[in-house]
Amino acid sequence: MKTENHRVLIIDDERPVLMTLDALLKRHGYHVEAASTASQGLKLLKSSSPSLVLLDLQLPDAHGLEMLDRIKTELPEAQVIILTAHDSLHNAIESIKRGAYHFISKPYAPEELLSLVEKALEKQFLVREAEKLREKTEQLEKRLEIAEARPAPVFKSKPMQEIEELIDAMAPSDANVLIVGESGVGKEVIANTVHARSRRAGQSMVKLNCAAFPQTMIEGELFGYVKGAFTGATHDFPGMIAAADGGTLFLDEISDMPADLQTRFLRVLQEREYRPLGSTQTMKANFRSIAATNRSIPEALAENRLRSDLYYRLNTFQIEIPPLRKRKEDIPPLIAQFVRQFSQQLGKTEPDVSPDAFQKLLDYSWPGNVRELQNSIEYAVVLAREGVIGVKELPTEIQLPPVLQQTELVGLPRKGVQTLDDLERNAILQALAECRGNKKKAAELLGIQRPTLYNKLKRYAIEL
Repeated sequence: MKTENHRVLIIDDERPVLMTLDALLKRHGYHVEAASTASQGLKLLKSSSPSLVLLDLQLPDAHGLEMLDRIKTELPEAQVIILTAHDSLHNAIESIKRGAYHFISKPYAPEELLSLVEKALEKQFLVREAEKLREKTEQLEKRLEIAEARPAPVFKSKPMQEIEELIDAMAPSDANVLIVGESGVGKEVIANTVHARSRRAGQSMVKLNCAAFPQTMIEGELFGYVKGAFTGATHDFPGMIAAADGGTLFLDEISDMPADLQTRFLRVLQEREYRPLGSTQTMKANFRSIAATNRSIPEALAENRLRSDLYYRLNTFQIEIPPLRKRKEDIPPLIAQFVRQFSQQLGKTEPDVSPDAFQKLLDYSWPGNVRELQNSIEYAVVLAREGVIGVKELPTEIQLPPVLQQTELVGLPRKGVQTLDDLERNAILQALAECRGNKKKAAELLGIQRPTLYNKLKRYAIEL
């Protein structure tokens, strides 16, 4: 044990004792500070945070046992050895009860004192190591709670397996992460996974959706504010950055953050400091940044929705999540996961999915991605009877033939002139979709005869 790493504070009103102990301990490599009164000792206690205090019971401005209580309150991990010329069994027992390491009477042999000092510091080392172990155990327990509380993400398709490999490689670092993908693909699930596999997993993950707040409110939510900072600020609010201290800050829809606030947040990422609204105090910012957006990055940059300097700071690692329609292999395990999840929540026996219903789920193009699949399975589990999810238990849009599903009806070009054939085909598809494939009703809705509708279905190669 390196003695120069340990600070020893001596509190004794006898100057010869102070000088003797100071010289003895310094000679053996300890960093020593001395006080002759309780008030001086408390000041040094706060400023130097000693590992060990040698405390006399007889002080001019306080009783030693009272001082012992103050020391254990101010600095609980410091070890205290009581020094007194008044050999009293009562004081010895009382000091140990109040947290002192040991009790030694004056006069004492230097070797005896040095041995006691070394043992006290060894105990303090063990106490600190035990505290570190306790903190690590708590972090592991929190990580386990997080893992048990959230279903494990499903990574069966090749693109998602590659994303998982990337997460495993970069999650233990503190590198910034930018997650890109359509609404509902699971950007928050990926953010949760990065946090859960990081060294910060035992700390908080704080989430702020930049699109969910009015622009005037986002700054206060993020940076916090002090009472009186603006009209309505009736109390101090620490803000999301403070709440994420030691953990992870997840900013969803980052391209919806106001441009001037993006500048301020960039400064936080660069300098790791910030000020709450209305405050003159600079706060430290210790968090890992994960951001997400459902916008195309080139478009967001071109439209100045996302500042280029902030983008390059956030984009240490970019994870682009493909839409569910491009990773059909993930659909079966997701179905199984959601059926199990909602069955447990509803206290129902887990239903089977009929082959026809399963095929409908596979064929559907999922414009709302994983979120839509999750909602659809919840709907089906609620309606399931006799332990089976059939086609009739699925949402109506999934029951329709693929040609009548919503994604087929938005296939016309967004720009340029549409042909009359395009307009007519789309009108027929919309009518059929509204009438759930009923040709007679669709013809009536379009104001044409059924034979005319049949001819147009043949012309446009629309098969139901």
